[in-house]
Amino acid sequence: MTTAASTAPTTDGTQAPSLPDEEIEKILETMSEGFVQWPRAPIYHRPDEAGLAYEDVTFPSEDGVPLEGWYIPAEGSNRLIICNHPRWFNRAGLPSHLAPWSKFAGATGNDFEINFVPDYKILHGAGYNVLSYDLRNFGQSGSANGGVFSVGRFESRDVIGSLQYARSRAETADMTIGLFSRCVGGNSTMYAMERHPEAFEDVRCMVSPQPLSSGVALERALERFGIPVDRLSDLDELIFRKTSFHIDEFSPVPWAKSVRVPTLLYQVRDDLYTRPSDIQSMFDNIPIDEKDLFWIEGTTRRWDGYAYFQREPTKILEWFDKYMT
Repeated sequence: MTTAASTAPTTDGTQAPSLPDEEIEKILETMSEGFVQWPRAPIYHRPDEAGLAYEDVTFPSEDGVPLEGWYIPAEGSNRLIICNHPRWFNRAGLPSHLAPWSKFAGATGNDFEINFVPDYKILHGAGYNVLSYDLRNFGQSGSANGGVFSVGRFESRDVIGSLQYARSRAETADMTIGLFSRCVGGNSTMYAMERHPEAFEDVRCMVSPQPLSSGVALERALERFGIPVDRLSDLDELIFRKTSFHIDEFSPVPWAKSVRVPTLLYQVRDDLYTRPSDIQSMFDNIPIDEKDLFWIEGTTRRWDGYAYFQREPTKILEWFDKYMT
């Protein structure tokens, strides 16, 4: 017979309704399964929709996984921005206005589409060549590592592969490089910097919206479900059995200590998927003076952070122009 307490303490000191143990165990299993299985999103948009000429490209990751992407040339420019993407997304964005992708974060208001093609249009119009690619296990890139999503660890190999490709391609080999590394793409870039700092010696700068630690995001999820936060240890065990990693191994906070390129971070302050202290800790750990952090106010929707650049591009373009001119 299943019993349940009337309330469950949360990390912000409030009380949320508790659930029967059987229901809690089912939710924890579903959450852990999300680290190894999810519906891939289609490449729902292409650059020519915005009048951009582009080339479909493929190149190997550091460990040989085939990665798919787009190269969007800007005539007469010697500046290149390499773009990657958040979890669940791909180089085109995410059709989160459609099922099943609307279920990923729809309960927190993030059920509207994110289309990244306008981002590339803005960058191209500002005089940048663009290389955008799908991380492993997303979009049209290859499956790898048993399908495990490692929140930046395995995916860091894709960051290295994109740099190797840019330096080996005749048109881009001598270009000035900047990085637009979104969410888990930012995590991946920071971990790549920890593993191979030499690969970033000639990278001029990085813009990284909304990197996050899985432990914080999972705590927030437990709160929303009304699950006692001390069950995070049970969730950690389930995730470890599926991925061979513990939750604290998915945090970019320690990896930020290896960031040596001028870096701009930005984040929805009241994002329901994280806490301001998480990105603040990353920012504080970046050991250089050429860094900045700004907050997006007036929303709790994480997706507003992903759409911010196409809505308000000025700060980001100023950062790229400052370090890439």
